[in-house]
Amino acid sequence: MYLTITITHRPATDLGYLLHKSPFKVQTFTQSFGKAHVFYSEATKERCSAVLLLDIDPIGLVRRGGKSDFALEQYVNDRPYVASSFLAVALGDIFRSAVAGRSKDRQELADTPIALEVTVGVLPCRGGEGFLRRLFEPLGYELELERLVLDSQYPAWGEGPYFKVCIRRTCLLRDFLTHLYVLIPVLDNDKHYWVGDDEVEKLLRHGEGWLSTHPEKEQITRRFLKNRGNLARDALARLSESDAEDEPFSIAGNLKIDRERLLEERISLNETRLRKVAEIIEKSDAASVIDLGCGEGKLLSGLMKIKQLKSVVGMDVSIRSLEIAKERLNFDRLPPIQQEKLKLIHGSLMYRDSRLSGFDIATVIEVIEHLDFPRFKSFERVLFEFARPKTIVMTTPNVEYNVKFENLKPGEFRHTDHRFEWTRAEFEAWSNERAKKYGYAVEFHPVGEADSAIGAPTQLGLFTRLEAA
Repeated sequence: MYLTITITHRPATDLGYLLHKSPFKVQTFTQSFGKAHVFYSEATKERCSAVLLLDIDPIGLVRRGGKSDFALEQYVNDRPYVASSFLAVALGDIFRSAVAGRSKDRQELADTPIALEVTVGVLPCRGGEGFLRRLFEPLGYELELERLVLDSQYPAWGEGPYFKVCIRRTCLLRDFLTHLYVLIPVLDNDKHYWVGDDEVEKLLRHGEGWLSTHPEKEQITRRFLKNRGNLARDALARLSESDAEDEPFSIAGNLKIDRERLLEERISLNETRLRKVAEIIEKSDAASVIDLGCGEGKLLSGLMKIKQLKSVVGMDVSIRSLEIAKERLNFDRLPPIQQEKLKLIHGSLMYRDSRLSGFDIATVIEVIEHLDFPRFKSFERVLFEFARPKTIVMTTPNVEYNVKFENLKPGEFRHTDHRFEWTRAEFEAWSNERAKKYGYAVEFHPVGEADSAIGAPTQLGLFTRLEAA
């Protein structure tokens, strides 16, 4: 059983520093189930590929206590040939530093998203190709699959649950390895060792930052924990708790007053912004709208008043925010026809999600400035390539206007959670590039009272999908 990790970052031989394994020799590591070998199938400045090869000893496993309801299965099985929990364990052990994101000599590279390609020779998928794609594609991966027949000499036996898989993504190496560590046993739906409470801690640790918002969160949790119901319930409950802890709420349960809100309240900017977006939608012929990052539902409240809209959907990564939105909109007291019109869903802009497709308009209001740049590629593909609404209404702060805020020091952002704030030129350059790449036209509008020199406090991009694209 083998797995290959390939990079084309120049010099590609830096992969040796990232994995802490020399490209110029074969290394062998003793595992509880046999031996693992690491070697490089190619190592040039342009391309470097490291191979992790497992040599599993099935007889040794039986002698050390392997059990099965079918005695012969202990000796005749697919374990030596397919990716399973054996591979995940070896991956976590042999590439321990890489999984942790540490590199003694190339830490800057370890902290930089790079183009990565992983090939798994035989990957079992108890759930078929669709399930395999539902696990990886929401995380931004591109998959190239080849379904394998059970035996080429006996074609009548048909295809098995096995795939040769090539997985690609530009991201941090530690993220790629962590996802593989969790998802390979999930695809196999089995583990070769006893699963206890410590496995819950392991899942929460490796799933931090992505598992709580993954569309297949429950399936991943249950399969990783070997379908032990009590452990899965505990893990899912703790995932929900950690999601709530990340939200900006005080002990009293009220939203903390952030600097951005205080700054903008004096010029009623949020109300102006929401009114501008609602006006754009009302003047369109749209029948369906999805508000991505809907928060407490302030925009949704205005959209529900637009009679032409037949479907209004709000999506947010925070379950607590969705609960507040539901209360704000008095959902339980709405007439049945209004309840059918409104829908609130839990999800993330980082992951491909079929529920986001098919809308006339998608709104992304004051969201992008909260995203780290390494996550931008996933975000833009989810929005422009996969969801692909007819129209996108996007707003973000104009950093040039910050000089107008007396209590804001030079260089400070309006909100402590902002990862960046763009000038008008920067936002327009980014928007024009994405419009060209994904087949949209874009125009820009000021929001709020504009200054002749520094512009308006908020900038709005209106993307319209080109029919020929």
